[in-house]
Amino acid sequence: MKTFDLKATPRVELGKKATKALREKGLIPAVLNGSKTVELPFKGTLKPGQKLVEIENGRGIITTDLTLSNEAVRKLIYTPEIFTINLDVNGDKTHAVLREVQFHPVKDNILHIDLLEVTPEKPVVISVPVQLEGHAEGVKAGGKLTLSMKKIKVRAPYTAIPERLVINVDSLGLGKTIQIGDLHFEGLEMVTPKEAVVCAVQLTRAARGAAAADAASAE
Repeated sequence: MKTFDLKATPRVELGKKATKALREKGLIPAVLNGSKTVELPFKGTLKPGQKLVEIENGRGIITTDLTLSNEAVRKLIYTPEIFTINLDVNGDKTHAVLREVQFHPVKDNILHIDLLEVTPEKPVVISVPVQLEGHAEGVKAGGKLTLSMKKIKVRAPYTAIPERLVINVDSLGLGKTIQIGDLHFEGLEMVTPKEAVVCAVQLTRAARGAAAADAASAE
């Protein structure tokens, strides 16, 4: 994946009032979810903005509340590409990926961002853009190629995840589909259900007419 440099500051003032004041300044509340679990009770020292979240009996993760600027995340959010984020929190650097973005239902501005810390050892689930290549047999026969799924969820260490999943459609015939179960990419585990249709060559009116004409002439 491509990399994206992002600077953030710890957010220590929480609650609705503090969050509202933050957004009025054109800033975005965010949270970084840690990649490692820790034993509870935690005996280490938490940094500003950090807190412990229990995920199972006796274990938890460290999350960090952050503040981001709209300008800093614009090219990260409003793009079909995916990135490994080089996150700098007041000099503390780590790698992360974008987990979730919450938008205002009416104004469509960013309300909150969830980031996930990543390491080369631990697999993560990421939606990877799909790129079709080739000239489908069904298109040559008069059909129309349609892309039903622009992204596919995969699981792998972030270092093994490509910028896009390239799918060759040369052998895709008229009325045929490519499903998730038909695909294989080295080192990637498909998370999207196997029966989900990625792309298809649909019959057009012209193709149906030609097929009907051929059937009639054959009688």
